[in-house]
Amino acid sequence: MSVKVRFAPSPTGKLHVGNVRTALVNWMFAKGQGGSFVLRIDDTDLARSTAEFEQGIEDDLTWLGLVWDERYNQSKRFDRYEEAAVRLKAAGRLYACYDTSEELDRRRKVQLSRGLPPIYDRAGLALTDAEKAAYEAEGRKPHWRFKLDGRRVAWEDLSRGHAEVDTASMSDPVLIREDGLFLYTLPSVVDDIDMAITHVIRGEDHVTNTGAQIEIFEALGGPVPAFAHMPLLVGEDGQALSKRLGSLSIAEMRDKGYEPIAITSHLGRIGTSDPLEVGESIDALGASFAFAKMGRSPARYDTADLDRLNAQALHAMPYAVAQPRLVELNADLGETFWSGVRGNLQKFADVVDMAKIVRGPITPTIDDAAFAQAALAALPATIDETLWPVWTAAVKEATGAKGKALFMPLRLMITGQAHGPDMATLAPMIGRERIVKRLNGETA
Repeated sequence: MSVKVRFAPSPTGKLHVGNVRTALVNWMFAKGQGGSFVLRIDDTDLARSTAEFEQGIEDDLTWLGLVWDERYNQSKRFDRYEEAAVRLKAAGRLYACYDTSEELDRRRKVQLSRGLPPIYDRAGLALTDAEKAAYEAEGRKPHWRFKLDGRRVAWEDLSRGHAEVDTASMSDPVLIREDGLFLYTLPSVVDDIDMAITHVIRGEDHVTNTGAQIEIFEALGGPVPAFAHMPLLVGEDGQALSKRLGSLSIAEMRDKGYEPIAITSHLGRIGTSDPLEVGESIDALGASFAFAKMGRSPARYDTADLDRLNAQALHAMPYAVAQPRLVELNADLGETFWSGVRGNLQKFADVVDMAKIVRGPITPTIDDAAFAQAALAALPATIDETLWPVWTAAVKEATGAKGKALFMPLRLMITGQAHGPDMATLAPMIGRERIVKRLNGETA
């Protein structure tokens, strides 16, 4: 059986780290198994869905490398959902309810006061045609509930192992609202059947829903897919992700300078037995993925880890990959420059400051004018790749300075910064003319 998974985001907002992790794990599992990845836009809520958010979802997934094999919009499939609803109604599995939210709330409070579980009492099933007509005459519109079997539904979860849900302890789920809007569950099951989805992979907060959904699969005569419910993300302190971090969008992360491979490596490997290191590629992440590696504890999302992986990705980036981006930033000073500075980058845009060190203008920091003049006098006439070791040896001999007392003042005078890339690489690129001006205290 060929593996086929789906990611079904709603275009009512931007993709954030939580739902991107779900998309990523689906993609990695499918690609690791030689299967396919379906992008299914859950835009049944026509009032809240927007073309802008839909385009944003596509742009974010493409930027991350999560390319889909098939793509659908649920808003174009209402006829299929209606057909399924008609079948379920005819089978007595989908029934009309006229309870208002206030009535339901009162009944739940009564049940709780009596020590009973606050589940729907199936009052809608007992309504006569006359009672339904009376409600309709009042202006009430029905919502439609799926009648659960009230049994233990079991499956072998790829992430959690053996799982069971007792649907007798659940309220019959609402599948269609009073205004006729199909809620998530029915379109999802219908699409999974029609699109031959073999595996449904999502967060463990959906475990209870799975029991009801399996019954709907069976009621529609469709094959039941395999399920995997992943542990949820938590913050570095082990608590639920804060609202700020939990809603951190991929668009924001891109704007902050994070690399796609750093994000996917981070989200794809936290909570697993794999080392938290940057993958060679998104395809390599997929090839190495296995649910057996995923722990049962919540996965800790730590921005410090992401920062480390981002730097790691840049430090290993070949010049051929970096070169088009360097051109865009007007910072392409050649392969030698890139190789010399990439090890000091935290974000790619930092390279602009590195290029400025070479090209200027830089205002030098000179704390000892006599030392600067001694360094100027010792500066070789010919500038080549041996400049730094030859020059520092000459300055050491002329001034007696050594170690930090030698190298730090020279770095400050030439670059204006206390830290940075290897001076043996940068100094020859800066050139004798600029070095002379900076040693004389000029901005150059």
